[in-house]
Amino acid sequence: MADESILSDDFLRELINVGEVDILVGLPTYNDAKTVGKVVEAIRVGLLKFFPRQRAVIINADAGSRDGTQDIVRAASISDLRHTSDVRALRTLHCISTEYSGETNPGRALHTLLAAADLVRAPACAVISSESTTIDPEWVDKLLAPIRRDNIDFVTPTYRRHKFDGLLLRNLVYPMTRALFDKRIREPFPPEYAFSARLGNQLLLADIWGTEAAIGAEMCMTLAALTGDFRVAQTFLGDKTRVDHVPADLVRAMRQTVGVIFSSLESKFSFWSTHQGSQPVPTCGSDHEVSLEPLRINRKRLHQIFVRGIGDLESVLRSILTPETMTQLQNSVTLPEESFRYSNEMWVRTVYEFAASYKKAPISRDHIVQALVPLYRGKAYTFLMENRDATADEVESNVESLCQTFEQMKPELVQVWNGGK
Repeated sequence: MADESILSDDFLRELINVGEVDILVGLPTYNDAKTVGKVVEAIRVGLLKFFPRQRAVIINADAGSRDGTQDIVRAASISDLRHTSDVRALRTLHCISTEYSGETNPGRALHTLLAAADLVRAPACAVISSESTTIDPEWVDKLLAPIRRDNIDFVTPTYRRHKFDGLLLRNLVYPMTRALFDKRIREPFPPEYAFSARLGNQLLLADIWGTEAAIGAEMCMTLAALTGDFRVAQTFLGDKTRVDHVPADLVRAMRQTVGVIFSSLESKFSFWSTHQGSQPVPTCGSDHEVSLEPLRINRKRLHQIFVRGIGDLESVLRSILTPETMTQLQNSVTLPEESFRYSNEMWVRTVYEFAASYKKAPISRDHIVQALVPLYRGKAYTFLMENRDATADEVESNVESLCQTFEQMKPELVQVWNGGK
């Protein structure tokens, strides 16, 4: 049953008024007035076009916006749509909004949506980012149809990305998730996704809520799907929205993804330590696309942060890394910038030693995750240098090479995890 204590009384009354539904679409927001209108309209059109006979509700879980975001969502109604021959409502489409308490936290938003989905007994749910201005109504069908018609439990997106977008994803999150958990999910920390009631209820009852892992609840859902008795699939959604107005908080992103993976390794040891290689998952459309338009990135700054991090964090890194790896890193910072490269082998060994150190916790586990950030900058710099003139196929080949290195070196993780050198 849903943990109704996290739902306000007013929200509970609205959910009771909605009653049971066939589809729930969640929309987490925080000061998204500039984009949410387009997103919620596309969701409405998609539901009415592709699921006209289904009882549906759109639920906005808001973190306390002060720019009118919730008013825009609440104003959404069927009467706002242009009634064309292919957009007809055969059932009431509800659209409600609730504000959850506490700081802006995507995990708290997902917890709210999972509890609401359980209360209205929604067998199929989707979550869509309020910043996805490239959204098309077809996204609703692409995400939900596999849940509704094919008995899939978890659907993640694939996108068309610029070759220099998603650097953390390409250089760490995707390769590591793939190597450890057996499946080639291109977006393990998805901004858009769909899930069955079976998977949603398992996560709702998990003991992650109120822990540090909740900040990466989407990552927790991915890992639950990959390591449990669940069917997973991917669907191509097209262009990935680039959000340039907010600087990337890399430490937060690392906590939401890598921190969650590290924290899962002990409880899931019997799974990841016995699986070798990786398997593709069913995918509707392309499993990736790469665009090549010009994009300026300050590569020099990435290298500077890496070099400074090796010096400033020397004592911390010595508590995490083996002496051999530490020596290699210190030698690398003496090279001229144009000669520096963070090889795949050294990068994978670094990450795996961080993972084993997270288990042993010689220092705060959060500090271990944070200490990986400047080293990741060095790998990101290498990726930019190696792919600055690369074609789309060459970029993918380089990503695939890194993934295979993660897979091939996994026995080293098992060794250091068990206390070996």
